[in-house]
Amino acid sequence: MPLSNAAAIRVIRAALYAAAPVVALSLSPRSAHAGDYYFYVENKTNSRIVKLEVSEDKRDWGFFDIGRGIGKGRSSRLVWDESTNSEDCEQWIRARFADGSASEPAKFDFCRAMDDPIVFE
Repeated sequence: MPLSNAAAIRVIRAALYAAAPVVALSLSPRSAHAGDYYFYVENKTNSRIVKLEVSEDKRDWGFFDIGRGIGKGRSSRLVWDESTNSEDCEQWIRARFADGSASEPAKFDFCRAMDDPIVFE
């Protein structure tokens, strides 16, 4: 179920203001060690998230290994891999769903509010 522009804004607001368990990864060198950067993802859609993709430029997308995915109504924590240590904190994120749809990309600062979930609705 794709995110509308209004839903993308809610995702960003939720990431900035909400506090709930979600998904995490490990990010950038910014005086940090691998595993210091993570994030949570919460799936409030009616379809399993099967892939999470991130991009600095919205052209080249990398993805997180989320195993079998994140089921509807579930949340997960992801940790950034060391290979991303030279990347910016602010990146675009989108979800791909089991029903074949994808969310609209939303920009997120992965170095801040790491305990606030990114919510897909």
